[in-house]
Amino acid sequence: MQGINKTVSFTAGGLILFFVAVASLFTDSFGARVSAVQAAIVSNFGWFYVLSVAGFLLFALWLFISPYSSVKLGKDDDEPEFSYPTWFAMLFSAGMGIGLLFYGVAEPMLHFSNPRIGEGGTPDAAREAMNLAFLHWGLHAWGIYIVVGLALGYFAYRHDLPLTIRSALYPLLGDRIRGWPGHIVDITAIVGTLFGIATSLGLGVTQINAGFAYLGLLNVGTTQQMVLLVVITAIATASAVSGVGKGIRRLSELNMLGGLLLLAFVFLLGPTVFLLSTLVENIGRYLWTLPYTSFRTLPYSGAEWQASWTMFYWGWWISWAPFVGMFIARVSRGRTIREFIGGVLFAPVALTFVWFTVFGETAIHMEMFDGGGMAKAVADSVPTALFVMLDRLPLSMITSALGTLMVVCFFVTSADSGALVIDIIGSGGDQDPPIATRIFWAVLSGAVAAVLLLVGGLQALQTAAVTTALPFTIVMVLMCVSLVVSLREERSIAQDRRAVRESLAPGGAESAPALLEAGDDWRQRLGAMVGRRTAVQVAIPPGGGAARREVARFIAETAQPALRDVAVELERLGRRVEIETSAFSAGLTVLRDGQEEFSYTIRARAYHPLTFAFPAREDDADPWQRRVEVILRGGLHKQLPADRTSREAITRDVVQEYGKWLGW
Repeated sequence: MQGINKTVSFTAGGLILFFVAVASLFTDSFGARVSAVQAAIVSNFGWFYVLSVAGFLLFALWLFISPYSSVKLGKDDDEPEFSYPTWFAMLFSAGMGIGLLFYGVAEPMLHFSNPRIGEGGTPDAAREAMNLAFLHWGLHAWGIYIVVGLALGYFAYRHDLPLTIRSALYPLLGDRIRGWPGHIVDITAIVGTLFGIATSLGLGVTQINAGFAYLGLLNVGTTQQMVLLVVITAIATASAVSGVGKGIRRLSELNMLGGLLLLAFVFLLGPTVFLLSTLVENIGRYLWTLPYTSFRTLPYSGAEWQASWTMFYWGWWISWAPFVGMFIARVSRGRTIREFIGGVLFAPVALTFVWFTVFGETAIHMEMFDGGGMAKAVADSVPTALFVMLDRLPLSMITSALGTLMVVCFFVTSADSGALVIDIIGSGGDQDPPIATRIFWAVLSGAVAAVLLLVGGLQALQTAAVTTALPFTIVMVLMCVSLVVSLREERSIAQDRRAVRESLAPGGAESAPALLEAGDDWRQRLGAMVGRRTAVQVAIPPGGGAARREVARFIAETAQPALRDVAVELERLGRRVEIETSAFSAGLTVLRDGQEEFSYTIRARAYHPLTFAFPAREDDADPWQRRVEVILRGGLHKQLPADRTSREAITRDVVQEYGKWLGW
């Protein structure tokens, strides 16, 4: 198949198929093995998980205040594609999924009724329950996502490497990322991501079953869950086949709206004042205890508790990191590192804290002050926790139906978008991989979820997340090192270039003459300036449908010929010129003593419309915005009118900016 890295895709797919076959044939013995593997990992590598996840958060905070915080995820003059409100909404949609619906009520109630230490059902148990929920769903989770998202965005959009995991290790591996070292990195990411998605699907299908049972439509049982898993996976697969990006986007937007409506409903009809008071106290307690809880390994007691809770969450977030990281990288192009970290770390976490306080504290309030019964109901069936809580509020049938529908929608979008991300990684960063392989990964995600439910239920899902995330944790540590190495090198090169520019152009850009007039001969002007090197890099982020074809045609029929005109003239004047072209880019480099002197970028862009789904499934009907931008690596920037940027205009603009750069 074209576009597929067969080594990566076949190896990762083969490993996962082998797991499915073994688990299906030896269900009982495999379930016992699952428990043993989880115990071994927690016993021997629990400290590594805890230290790594705390380190990722500290790394993100350090970058936030470091001298590198002004570096952009993109070229120096790239502008963000989305406004702040839209961007924040998309960030929250990346992290809000089946997990929040499944654990929003269940986790606080489980900690409250059966605390790690102390007596259950007390005010102290309630405080500790919310503190643990905040720990597991708070800053650490998004610190993990930041590492992957930042590395992907930085190396893909600033250094024009493929949007895949191996690219983030280029400073450490060099060209070996194209060989087996790079293959191993991507295989690790695919396996971890698929098991992370399967874990979410497994949790989701148990909750869907509980929701249908509450509505009187279906009994709870393994057979029913398998049927639901098959049906909903088939829907996700059909979505992948049809390529109805607009439908998936609308579904995601409705899902977000449904979640916010459900949140507002519980907040307003629940114990509102109590919720506001506990939110303030919960945040304060979380921040106060954060240094200790970040490094808590429980070496003297509590290994079993640690395996079931904190270790599971750290593994789950790490296995989801390639998926969520690629999502937030795709919507964050043009943001600085400080903007990226500030938005990703604080905005979704704040909304998550509100979610857990509203749902979790409402359930705790019902248990402590409103007749009880919540603790027993959750202990009897964790997936029904949300529906039992909603049953105590008005309009319970409507809200329960809405909750069930939301889980179904999250299931479909997670399976579909997750399969797309895995396919992109398996295709070496190709953001439009073949439909056939996307179907394969979507079906395989459902198959793994089914097997995990059969061999051990919730415990098997937890073990899968913890186990498959372990090797990718090592990859993430290397990502941090790679980012620092590249940022330091970039800063050093920038300082050297400024020094060279100052020595070559004492007058700087301020001394540049006025723009070339229509009658001026750009060849004469170029001949007068020659003797200094120019670099031009043209790149277009993928647009949608007709918009993408339109900007590609602009590059092929207008920009590339213009650059060739300049190259021919420079070579005639005795300069060495290199040109690189592809379907969506064209680059011209003029070398001086083998070293780069100046760079100029012309980029035709098709801007993304608002979407809460993974921003890669577009259609021709979307209202894309077209723009032509000129970017100089030295920091200069301007925008050209898209409808009046001709071949001649580009050649004249290259010469004009060349003259400005030299102070000529």
